[in-house]
Amino acid sequence: MQILDAGSETSMKRGTKATPLFPSGHLLPFVLITVLFFLWGIPNNLNDVLIRQFMKSFAISRFQAGLIQFAFYLGYFVLAMPAAILMRRLGYKAGFVIGLFLFGTGTFLFWPAAVVGNYGFFLIALFVIASGLSFLETASNPFIAQMGDPESSERRLNFSQAFNPLGSITGVLIGTLFIFSGVELNPAQVESMKAQHLYDAYLRSETLRVVRPYLALGAIAIFWALLIWRTKFPSIQSEHEAAGDHGRFAELFRYPHFLMAVAAQFMYVGAQVGTWSYFIQYVQEFTHQPEKIAGYFLTGTLGAFLIGRFSSAYLMRFVAPHKLLGAYALVNVVLVGFAVTYPGWAGLWAVFLTSFFMSLMFPTIFALGLKGLGPNTKIGGSLIVMAIVGGALIPLLMGRIADIRHSIAPAYLVPLIAYVAVAVYAFIGARPKRIPA
Repeated sequence: MQILDAGSETSMKRGTKATPLFPSGHLLPFVLITVLFFLWGIPNNLNDVLIRQFMKSFAISRFQAGLIQFAFYLGYFVLAMPAAILMRRLGYKAGFVIGLFLFGTGTFLFWPAAVVGNYGFFLIALFVIASGLSFLETASNPFIAQMGDPESSERRLNFSQAFNPLGSITGVLIGTLFIFSGVELNPAQVESMKAQHLYDAYLRSETLRVVRPYLALGAIAIFWALLIWRTKFPSIQSEHEAAGDHGRFAELFRYPHFLMAVAAQFMYVGAQVGTWSYFIQYVQEFTHQPEKIAGYFLTGTLGAFLIGRFSSAYLMRFVAPHKLLGAYALVNVVLVGFAVTYPGWAGLWAVFLTSFFMSLMFPTIFALGLKGLGPNTKIGGSLIVMAIVGGALIPLLMGRIADIRHSIAPAYLVPLIAYVAVAVYAFIGARPKRIPA
């Protein structure tokens, strides 16, 4: 990969209008990996449905349900560095195949977890799924960013990432249609079922509803792993790696823009996961809609996210990526502030619209953070993926605030603060810099 510090700075000023987006001669690998962005979007946003479903089927609090995201994104954090170390030795293709097999294994664990009826077993299964996704994201993001002209890396990654919300929409629709039963019991009905000794059977039937979608997803993951294994992939290397230089972890501390990217990604992912994790509950609490209608609203906001991904990839032809990132972050500060202050139908639509403006944040922060890292790109990419642990911690904090305040609205102050941090990164910390030794 050619590293152009001066060129990347020029690109930030005038966009990437003249550079090609797609790699020539390697369209099939590009398509196969772009599909992965779709695939991992499905379990990511099935979690939003699982939070509501397990609150019902295991009769747990918001904070306890937040452990779903904690276990999931902890898997990202723990496995990102091993994934990077493995890929430094074996290449990106090994990361794709191992990631998909771990992904499939985790989904298959949902069946014994449901048979046992143990919430902790489900958390272990989610950790294994996320471990596989950590491999996929650690490999896929830098692979796509480096698979072509460096000047178009942000646009190319935004294009591939645009298929991720398609997976997210698919995941929420699957959950709404096949996991949500539509049966929501009030306290009087619960007591009546307990008196008839029917309540335990009801909880078990609600738990078993999660199994089939995950088994189908696991079969697809294993099939795609075999497909990638049989496909010839290009060798993606920096000019330094070609000479045997794989980079050093300590050197990353000499890149302020990279370190700020890690912090910004932590805040952004936490904001995204927290916003969507409790969106169904926001809808139900302040508009009193049933769970299926709330699920369709979540599907709609992911549709806004999809539109935002494709439109931002186009707008970056004319607007510098860091400026667009900063502007979108500031818009979300205003929208979330409104949703906290005026909860209700108006607040719902404000939260709904934040998905459009958050859409470009993950791939843009990722691509800007990798600029100019040279042989440290793979290890740097793994650290940015590790920052996804924000998705484990921030939803827990939001759940705790909601339990204390007995309302989900005040919890959305946490994503508001996160968007402020993203705006600071975009306008102050995104320019590629290297501190001399």
